[in-house]
Amino acid sequence: MKLKSDSVAIAFVTDSEIARLNKIYRKKNKPTDVLSFPAQSAKHPNKKKFLGDIAIAPAVARRYARKNGRTLENEICVLILHGILHLLGYDHETDQGQMDRVERKLRRKLGLQR
Repeated sequence: MKLKSDSVAIAFVTDSEIARLNKIYRKKNKPTDVLSFPAQSAKHPNKKKFLGDIAIAPAVARRYARKNGRTLENEICVLILHGILHLLGYDHETDQGQMDRVERKLRRKLGLQR
């Protein structure tokens, strides 16, 4: 699938904003690095191919990048990829590893370190 530049919207948000969104939508009372908000569902497909919104917390991403020996730029790219996969319907919490396999393959293809 080829994505156009207007297929997703990406917002960079503060730790407190991502924590607020995480609490509202995932019932988790803590900041996270990335959240995805699909614009469509299987019942109501979007004819314009807009997949949805991705929220990324750069401060959280910076901490994870340092912890894992990656650059912030690389971490942001990984998070965008991760968010897009969620918008495409993948869910690593329920899919027996399918999303992780696809993400690893795409990271290799795109030259993104793990």
